Amino acid sequence: MFSDTHFHLHHLWERGLDVPAALESMVARDACFGLDIGTRCDDLFVRGQKARELVDAIGDGSVREKAAGMLYFSAGIWPAEEAILDRFNQLKILQSAMEQVLAAPDFCGFGQGKLVALGECGLDHHWNPSGVDNRCEDNFTAEVFHGEEELFQMQLELARSLELPVIVHSRDAFEGTLDCIKNVGYDRGIIHCYSYGKNEAKGFLDRGWYISLSGAVTYTKKSRMWEMEELIRYIPGDRLLLETDAPYLAPVPHRGAVNSPALVEHTYNFVAEVLQTTPEALSMLVDGNVRELFRL
Repeated sequence: MFSDTHFHLHHLWERGLDVPAALESMVARDACFGLDIGTRCDDLFVRGQKARELVDAIGDGSVREKAAGMLYFSAGIWPAEEAILDRFNQLKILQSAMEQVLAAPDFCGFGQGKLVALGECGLDHHWNPSGVDNRCEDNFTAEVFHGEEELFQMQLELARSLELPVIVHSRDAFEGTLDCIKNVGYDRGIIHCYSYGKNEAKGFLDRGWYISLSGAVTYTKKSRMWEMEELIRYIPGDRLLLETDAPYLAPVPHRGAVNSPALVEHTYNFVAEVLQTTPEALSMLVDGNVRELFRL
C-alpha cells in the first residue's frame, strides 16, 4: 500500500536520512511503486548508481529484491536560472541520457523499463531569495522568463517523442504553465505537489492531467481547510495521486522534519478521511492510477 509518486532519494541520502530503512518500510507496507525524481540534465546515472547502493545496503535479500522492484525513475531539468540560460545544451544532454537508458537492457542493476517519466520540469515564480532555491524576481528578465517557458516546452516535446508522461513543477505560475501545455498540446502526466485551487485544477483536469497531492495538504490553515477539502473531493478518483516530495513537505504530525517515503501514509490517512473512505481503499485507487499513467 501507499505508493509515493515523487521523492528524491539522492537528497534524502544527502540529508542523512536512513534511506534503506525508509525503503524497507515501503516494502513492509507492500507499496507497489516509488518514483525517484530527476531535476538536472546530467543526474540520471548518478541517481541510479546511488539508488543501487542504497538498495544494496538492505540486509534482507527478499526485502532488497522487493525494494528494487518497486523503485522507478524519471529524468528532467528543473527551471533553475543556470539551466534556463543553458537550455539547448542541457536538453541535448538530457535527451541523450534518456535515450540511452530506454534502449539499454539494464539500468544500474534495476533491469529494463525503469525510466518511466520525464521531469520534474516546469515553471517556478515563487520569489524567495533567502530560500533553498534562491529565486529572485530581479534575475528573471523578459529573456529569462521566455527561456523558462521554452525549456519547459522543449521537455514536453521530448516527452512526447519518447512517449513518456511528464512530471510538472508549477509554483505561482498557473497561467504560464497551462499556456505552455496548450502550446505544445501534449497532455499526459502529473501536476506534482499541487498548490492551486479548484478552479485551476479544472484547467488541468479538463486536459487529462493527473493531480498529485503532497503532505502540504495536511497543514492547511483552519480558515482555508474547507477549500482544501473541496479540492480533494473535486479531483476525480481516476486522476488522483499522492506523494511526499521527500525530503520536503513532511506531513502533520512531522511537519518541519526531514520528510521520508515512510511518512506518506499520513497524507493517505488525511485524504482518505476527507473522501470518507479507508486508506487501504485509497491506496488501491492510487495504485491503479499509477499503473495506468506509467503503463506498468
